Amino acid sequence: MAETFGLTIESSDDGEMSPAGTTDRLPPWVRRTVLNTEENRQTRKILKSQGLNTICESGRCPNKGECWAKGTATFMLMGSVCTRTCRFCAVNKGKPEALDPTEPTRIVEAAKQMGLRHVVLTSVNRDELPDQGANHFATTITLLYQSVPAIAVEVLTPDFQGRRDCIEIVLSAKPTVYNHNVETVPRLYKRVRPGSKYRRSLDVLQMSKQVDAGIHTKSGLMLGLGETKEEVLEVMRDLRSVNCDFLTLGQYLRPTRDNLPVHRYVTPEEFDEFGKLGWEMGFKMVHSGPLVRSSYHAGELAEKL
Repeated sequence: MAETFGLTIESSDDGEMSPAGTTDRLPPWVRRTVLNTEENRQTRKILKSQGLNTICESGRCPNKGECWAKGTATFMLMGSVCTRTCRFCAVNKGKPEALDPTEPTRIVEAAKQMGLRHVVLTSVNRDELPDQGANHFATTITLLYQSVPAIAVEVLTPDFQGRRDCIEIVLSAKPTVYNHNVETVPRLYKRVRPGSKYRRSLDVLQMSKQVDAGIHTKSGLMLGLGETKEEVLEVMRDLRSVNCDFLTLGQYLRPTRDNLPVHRYVTPEEFDEFGKLGWEMGFKMVHSGPLVRSSYHAGELAEKL
C-alpha cells in the first residue's frame, strides 16, 4: 500500500494553475510515492503515543518516509498553533495554548524509541511569549544531549522578532546547526510572509554567527512563488554576506486550497543551476532540487561536520 504525495492542479482566482489535492497533472519531478511501511507506521505510533507534533506531518512534507527511514525527524515545538499567518504554510494559525513543560522529555523519549541519530527542532511562532520560546528550545536541546548519546541536534527557529537575547539563549545549548529560513525573495514578503521581514531574517543569521562563529548557520528558499532568477541569486548573495554556511532550495507546493497558489514549477535543470552557483558563491553545503526541504538529508550533513 502506498501514499502518493502530490496535489491537484486547479485554476486559482487569479487564473494561475496551482495544486490543491491529488497528483493529477503534476510535473513528474514533483511527484513522490511514500511507502506505507511498517517502519513508518511504527513512527506514527510513537509520535501519537508521546503526543508530539512534527513538521513532517503538519507541513505535509513529501520526504517524511525517507527521512524517518534514515533516522532523522523534525519535531515541532510549542504546540500546533502559530501566532503568524504566513500564506504558504499549512500549520494552524490562532491563539496558542500555554507551553507544556513535559514536551522536551517526551521528545527525548520519542527520539530514543525511534533510534534517531539526528533531530531537527523547529517550532511555531510564539510572539506572545516573553522569550519567544527560546528557553524551550534550549531546554529540549540540552535534554537530548544529556539523554541520547552522540545525537546531533539542529534547530530551525522563528525570527524571534529579531531579538539577540533569544538567539543567545538557543545557541548557549550548542545546537549542531542553527537554521532560519528566509523562505522567499524580498519583493514577495508581504504576500508570502506577512508579519515577517526579510532584513530581520538576515539579521538573525548574522547575529547567530556573531554570538557563536563555531556553529554552522543554514537557510532556505521556496521557489515557484513568482520570483525571478536574479532575485534568487541576490538572496543567495545576501546569505553569503552574513556568512551563512548551508543553503537549501526547493519547490513550493501548495499544501491546501487556503494557501498561496503555485506560480510555476521550477525545472530540475534550473535547480541544478542554482545549486552549482551556490557552490561557486562559497556555501559549504547546497541542496537544490524540487523536493528539497529544510531538513532534507540533515543527518547525512551532520555526519560530515
